[in-house]
Amino acid sequence: MAELNTGDGGGGKGGKVRSKKQNSKVDLTAMVDLAFLLITFFMLTTSLSKPKAMDLSLPDKDPDDKTPPVKVDENRTMTIMLGENNKMVYYMGLLATPKVGPKDISYGKDGIRRELLKQKKEVLAYSTAQGKPKNGIIVIIKPTKKSNYRNLVDMLDEMAITGVDTYAIVPEFSPEETKLIDKK
Repeated sequence: MAELNTGDGGGGKGGKVRSKKQNSKVDLTAMVDLAFLLITFFMLTTSLSKPKAMDLSLPDKDPDDKTPPVKVDENRTMTIMLGENNKMVYYMGLLATPKVGPKDISYGKDGIRRELLKQKKEVLAYSTAQGKPKNGIIVIIKPTKKSNYRNLVDMLDEMAITGVDTYAIVPEFSPEETKLIDKK
């Protein structure tokens, strides 16, 4: 049991006879028990940092799948290639006959974000003018083997910020795209 003694309380040899004072004792057991209960309570009710993850939908790998590929209007597609040393090149449409580009561009709000918002608006206007339902932009992200992981995560963040719903990560490059991204 924990206790706190505060003094002697009385009488030495000789002198006047005094009434004997009792030692004042404070029992600290209840306070220690309460402290441990509070520590345990706060440890169990605290939420620890939760891992942050992005939801990605991956296609099924079915070798027997005979579904024909879906035809997409090339005027709606934007291809972004990620290279080494934070290099990024984009173009709209097909590389043989691009609608815009290919152009080098930077990361951030004054670079790729501005271009994504601009192209998204133009694709929406194009779809409306063609009498088609409001189809949005399709972004194809192509990271090279020399690009770093942070650049890919930055591009996925830009997709979320700009509200691009349809995008794909494609690791395959045509020879023309390889020459374009390797060009200094």
